[in-house]
Amino acid sequence: METIEQTHFRIQQILDANKIVLFMKGTPQFPMCGFSARAVAILQECGAKFHSVDVIQDPQIRDGIKSFGNWPTIPQLYVDKTLVGGSDIMMEMFEAGELQPML
Repeated sequence: METIEQTHFRIQQILDANKIVLFMKGTPQFPMCGFSARAVAILQECGAKFHSVDVIQDPQIRDGIKSFGNWPTIPQLYVDKTLVGGSDIMMEMFEAGELQPML
């Protein structure tokens, strides 16, 4: 069992290696919750190429991502190593035209 510091280090490595990262339940092809499905749909509508992390497959990441960005829910979108938010915030930003330029 790894420590929370080790988990945060792994999360940071993922963020360092990818411009756009979606921590989600399931995969883009098979989202395991409606919020993750909506987040994927928004990113696909924007034409964004993104890296996804299935938190169901990694319980340490599932718990660690919540404390890493101080955000209690999943999915979580990171762009340029910065937390954007969950699917509700993504939808608001998409509808306002604020998300597309970030991606």
